[in-house]
Amino acid sequence: MLEILRFTDEKSDKFWKIETLGCEFVLNWGKFGTSGRYEIKDFDSEPECEKQAQKLLASKLKKGYTRSELPSGHLYFDTDEFGLHPLTSHPNFRRYFSDAIYYDECDEEAPFGSDDGNDAFKSLQEAFRKGDAKALKFVQDLLEREWGFTYLPPDKNQSDEELKSLAKRDFSGLLGDQIMYSNDQVIIAIAFGEIKISGKMSDKNLALLALDSMERIERLNRLVWGYAGDESFYAATMRRDLMKFMAEQVG
Repeated sequence: MLEILRFTDEKSDKFWKIETLGCEFVLNWGKFGTSGRYEIKDFDSEPECEKQAQKLLASKLKKGYTRSELPSGHLYFDTDEFGLHPLTSHPNFRRYFSDAIYYDECDEEAPFGSDDGNDAFKSLQEAFRKGDAKALKFVQDLLEREWGFTYLPPDKNQSDEELKSLAKRDFSGLLGDQIMYSNDQVIIAIAFGEIKISGKMSDKNLALLALDSMERIERLNRLVWGYAGDESFYAATMRRDLMKFMAEQVG
């Protein structure tokens, strides 16, 4: 079930949205043209969830709300209570990034699972709420200005020996491999995060940078940390899904 309603009179112009998924539904409401507020409710069964959703819908229609559409550019934000969730993700994100890894807040390899990746995504949400999110620039600003890290984006032309040498360098008490890994986790989180919030990517270069970060992590695993083996399921899934999104949505 997915219903979007709108109510207008001489004093107000507001929207109300409800969407069910299994035993949960999300409510999204507020002034039309804003992202509004989000709330998720869960129930013991799908029939009970659907029943309660229908009751709320009927109540809104009775009050004079009419069916409508959300404006283009509508943004999606997670709730503090439920965290990462499909119902608070842009439909375009759900279309291309359907695997459970995109809602994993625990595994280091998931785009939002590491401490740095999760913190970066939360910062990006705040920037979007303030209307000041230029995702590609945001990466460097977050790392340098807010976190005090050295910005070390991946370099495809960097040789294996250069990478190993950089990994051993000291950056204010942190080794280069730690700085590079944090950079890569932030880049990946911001790239996927922008799509999760807005359904699009504002700069193709950010997607390319994220793919390069995935490659650099694999090189660090192999050359510096001694982890042999094939590309992980997480990395392979993210790479596949992001490349498909780029081909069909970014060009």
